[in-house]
Amino acid sequence: MQKIWLSLMVGFVFLLVSCSNEEVMDDNNIKNTLIGNWQGMIETPDMPLNVLVTFEEVDEDDLAGKISIPMQGLTDFPLSDLKVSDDDIRFDMDLPGQFIRFVGDLEHEERIEGTFTQQGQSFPFHLQKGELSSEEDEEANLVSVETDDGTLQGELLEPNKDGPSPVVLIIPGSGPTDRHGNSPGVGQNNSLKLLAEALADKGIASVRYSKRGALENSDAIVPEEDMRFDDFIQDAVYWLEMLKEDDRFNEVGIIGHSQGALVGKLASLDVEVDAIISIAGAGRTIDDVLREQLAVQLPEHLMIEADKILNQIAEGNVVEDVSTELQSTFRPGVQPFLGSWMAYDPSEIMTKVDANTLIVQGEHDLQVTKEDAEQLAKAKPEAEWVVIDGMNHVLKDSPEDRMGNLATYQDPTSPLAEGLVEEIILFLQEPFNLE
Repeated sequence: MQKIWLSLMVGFVFLLVSCSNEEVMDDNNIKNTLIGNWQGMIETPDMPLNVLVTFEEVDEDDLAGKISIPMQGLTDFPLSDLKVSDDDIRFDMDLPGQFIRFVGDLEHEERIEGTFTQQGQSFPFHLQKGELSSEEDEEANLVSVETDDGTLQGELLEPNKDGPSPVVLIIPGSGPTDRHGNSPGVGQNNSLKLLAEALADKGIASVRYSKRGALENSDAIVPEEDMRFDDFIQDAVYWLEMLKEDDRFNEVGIIGHSQGALVGKLASLDVEVDAIISIAGAGRTIDDVLREQLAVQLPEHLMIEADKILNQIAEGNVVEDVSTELQSTFRPGVQPFLGSWMAYDPSEIMTKVDANTLIVQGEHDLQVTKEDAEQLAKAKPEAEWVVIDGMNHVLKDSPEDRMGNLATYQDPTSPLAEGLVEEIILFLQEPFNLE
């Protein structure tokens, strides 16, 4: 097996927040605290590597664990030699011919911090207990919509005002992203939650929903091999139809982020809306975007393989023999979905959008470029478009350097980029009849 920190890995820095409990715990307390899901990263050079770890109780004295590395396509790999003491927590990955060990300390019951060692090289790693508290869901105003594939839930956030309000449907980006803008292996940044709260302060209601398989929609799963991009479009259509029929709202708009920007544009072709905002949306087909992203991550032989796989997918074929390092992106089960996504050209779709349109792009976005925004604007010359200084892909103010930029992906306390909400409100003045 290749080294586990191969350049394929696209990492996201986790800013780990400690709580204030200073109690020293014995072995049993540590074991009880460990049980559950943890997420974090190994700070490998240039490309931080994201990991998900689950600890389970075997019996009164023992724990078992498993690790997933999403960008490597490694899922639920069993941990070996798991040991817990008041001094440290340690576990190994039993890979043939390799010595891989994690040794760390439990900090304040929320965070594990330590050292990852592989083949004589060592790097820091962090893990944080990563489950959303049930208290937050209990406080949320959840609404639901019926679809052909079961019930979907989302969160309605209304402004503190009398009478009907304008409302936007906030559509999340790619992966198992939840309604807050967070995704396992990416981090908790709460970007979409912060956006919804800022809009409510300005008198605009919103509904935002988790992708199928995430958070409140964790049970609304379509098998991976059966999922197609049209399923995402249809989900958004159901939500828009519901909002259009609700007399609490007068004008209806869409805010789509990343992949959600394309979903939103396509949904607007089926349901008439008053405004559509594309944030960090690609201007090219996803195969072109993937080629550009992978070219700066992969060694030459893997890039050649990735290019061949993309060509085969474009022709409607499924490639069964995929290298381990490419499994997360091109595993056979996901290839039909990629093919269905590749069929949509965002710039071509933009020419068909009738609604008032705003295109928003961040100056420091590592995943989508200003050229993408320019391409979308060229396709719809009457659209407004703006580049937000300092904004990265998760809508946060960020430094230009990669590591500092990625740190915000795991920082829910960092604010939205300055100017983002202001530009959105300025654009919505006319279509939403804002005072």
